Amino acid sequence: MPNPRNKVLDHGYVQLWDSMGDDLRIVNNARQSFGKESLELGEAEKGLISFLMHNRHGTPFEAVTFQFNVKCPIFVAREWFRHRIGSFNEFSARYSEMPREYYIPEPEDVRSQVGKPGSYTFKPITNGTQTWFRSELDATCGMAYIQYQNALKAGVAKELARCFLPVNFYTMFTWTVNLRSLFNFVSLRSAESAMLEIRCYSNAVEHEMKKIVPEAYNAFVENERVAP
Repeated sequence: MPNPRNKVLDHGYVQLWDSMGDDLRIVNNARQSFGKESLELGEAEKGLISFLMHNRHGTPFEAVTFQFNVKCPIFVAREWFRHRIGSFNEFSARYSEMPREYYIPEPEDVRSQVGKPGSYTFKPITNGTQTWFRSELDATCGMAYIQYQNALKAGVAKELARCFLPVNFYTMFTWTVNLRSLFNFVSLRSAESAMLEIRCYSNAVEHEMKKIVPEAYNAFVENERVAP
């Protein structure tokens, strides 16, 4: 039975499709250097995981692999794909018709940007502006989708007709990533300084990760969330 989807934003989700390995796999990958193997996860093995994390011996963590199925706005995916530490396979709007699904932020998530590049802060915006922004965004996206449909009906290729669609439309992709790289991702994208929308997705990824490798996850948190 597949794992349940973790709902994110208004139409998105994160779903753990598959995983390979666990805390014991990390231990035995580390002990391969000495030609030794543990059959169960005892206190010594937990201590080794903590030692590996604290001293940033990262290679043993690469023995654990995850595959996620993700549905998110295109602008979130573009931030995600900057992490060139995994394998991505994305839904193709060249071959398939895009559904009429786009992201409209909740009123409290409509925010202003203050400061200089690299040191922005984000603050809530007035209720009137929240209402205006959400209404205009919905109307603009609805019109864009109508134009997209009109282009398809006129015979325009999907790969070109999609130019009408804004970056808040939803895309889907699978992400295959090892645990070491996953720690790096969540250390950056679950941080308070990360963009709100990708932080929501990173938190969902983190929720699934800690169920598979609870000891490694605890060591990560105890190490102030610094990736090995």
